[in-house]
Amino acid sequence: MADEEVDTKLNVVGMVGLIVFYLIIFFAGILSHKVLKRKGRKEIQKTQVANHTEDMMLAGRDINYFVGVFTMTATWVGGGYINGTTESVIKNGLVWTQAPIGYSISLFLGGLFFAEKMRSKSYVTMLDPLQIKYGKPLGAFFYIPAFAGEILWSASILAALGTSLRVICGINDTASIIVSAAIAMTYTLFGGLYSVAFTDIIQLICIFVGLIFSIPWMTGNAAVTMPLQAGNVIMFQGKPGNLEYSKFYGKLDKDDIGIWIDYAIMLMFGGIPWQAYFQRVLSSRDVSVAKTLSFCAAFGCFCAAIPSIVIALITMNTDWPATEYARELIPDNYKLAVPLTLLYLTPPGVAFIGLGAVSAAVMSSTDSSILGVSTMFTRNVVVNVFYKNASDKFTTWFLRGTILVNTIIAMLIAIFVKTVYGLYLICSDLVFILLFPHLMLVVHFPKRTNKYGMFCGFFTALFLRVLSGEPVLRYNAIIKYAGYVEPGKDDEGNDTYGYQRFPFRNLIMILNFIITLSVTFLSQKLFQTYPELRKYDYLGAVKDGEQELEMEKKKGDSGKKTTDGDI
Repeated sequence: MADEEVDTKLNVVGMVGLIVFYLIIFFAGILSHKVLKRKGRKEIQKTQVANHTEDMMLAGRDINYFVGVFTMTATWVGGGYINGTTESVIKNGLVWTQAPIGYSISLFLGGLFFAEKMRSKSYVTMLDPLQIKYGKPLGAFFYIPAFAGEILWSASILAALGTSLRVICGINDTASIIVSAAIAMTYTLFGGLYSVAFTDIIQLICIFVGLIFSIPWMTGNAAVTMPLQAGNVIMFQGKPGNLEYSKFYGKLDKDDIGIWIDYAIMLMFGGIPWQAYFQRVLSSRDVSVAKTLSFCAAFGCFCAAIPSIVIALITMNTDWPATEYARELIPDNYKLAVPLTLLYLTPPGVAFIGLGAVSAAVMSSTDSSILGVSTMFTRNVVVNVFYKNASDKFTTWFLRGTILVNTIIAMLIAIFVKTVYGLYLICSDLVFILLFPHLMLVVHFPKRTNKYGMFCGFFTALFLRVLSGEPVLRYNAIIKYAGYVEPGKDDEGNDTYGYQRFPFRNLIMILNFIITLSVTFLSQKLFQTYPELRKYDYLGAVKDGEQELEMEKKKGDSGKKTTDGDI
């Protein structure tokens, strides 16, 4: 039975409650820039940004501890995070639910290794240091994986919201996706990061209060077995000779350790190079705020997963045929666990509070991703590469137009593409494989990389990733690492695609590092040893190196503090 067969009767009371909630978020977003741009701070904010566009992108670089922790946490705790955590625990067990721990660690590592260096140099976007080091055209290449990841993330959580609203309120998926995205887009157009940050406060409160408030009502339902059983719920028999294991805790086979390690490290380090994260870091009032909000958000991100995990345990302990759902919860409907528990295990009023939590989670992530990807395109692609003399007024309106276009793209993908989340996962590993190594190098070891190293490392890694196969895109690997599982047939006789058990993503990421460092070293030595070859320096790496040395010498001579934010 597919998820389309879930009853979807229109619920008028739910519709009214949802409209009220959306109106609160909408007007809060519209008016928020007036609240955050207080008289006492307005003049200070003007001095911390170069123009009105940067003010819109970075909220005057005046985000304090309180607002910063809320907006950073809310950015990560989206609808996909809440629904996905519950689905993952039910389907694969706690041991395979890696996102809460992985993303929490990534926020901590971001605060530890990147926040201070990025904020102290007054960058505007995550791509600024890449364009400073590799040049504006070549640095703009990194926008491709960043754009794909952010847009598909937005689309995946919009699709999740559409499903949730259909189940609880009986609203058409398409209508709910369009309305939700339009509201988030509108207040973002008006206030930029001011609006996004302020609404994140309301939305994060709704997430925590809504879900936590719903749990006691769920456990009080007669169809739920109490006390909740975690150690022996829905027991499974493993391979002959193996002990039984709990579905809640899950099982990690020895053959699958490579897959587990691959995803764990990808989440920890691949969760760093996202504009939605760095936009909060770069908008912080100072370095101390940037680091602190990263650490606090890491804790908040982990705590936000606890209600979702508890809801998964409740779902496993529910006699679903005894509820109004009147049938077993099949694997195809695990992704609906959160809306189904709200709808069938709680009273209507409580269900709509929980629905508000899910809706808030979606908008808090959607507006952040859309603003982030639009900011990068406007600044790092259009202005830096194609229209270097753009006026502030043009840039501001172009940013607003880009927000509109990107929102439409995310909506269309959410409505028409059925494997959005799978595509998002592919883009996430591209961000990890292609973007993370170079961001690490330009921020921490800028002298160890140049254009030749970047070009060879980037495209070699991309080539290797394509040849490693991808079941989501329905093609098998050409390069087969140790433990590769060959294509075959499933229990129903359908064709299955091969997949890698070896942690190949980490291998390719490390090779990206090694190739970049090696080619950089060889090219530097070659041009130093044979100066006559400089006429073949088509990418201008030698000239770039000389300019960097000259700038360092000037800084040392002047003894003045300078920033690298202006590119």
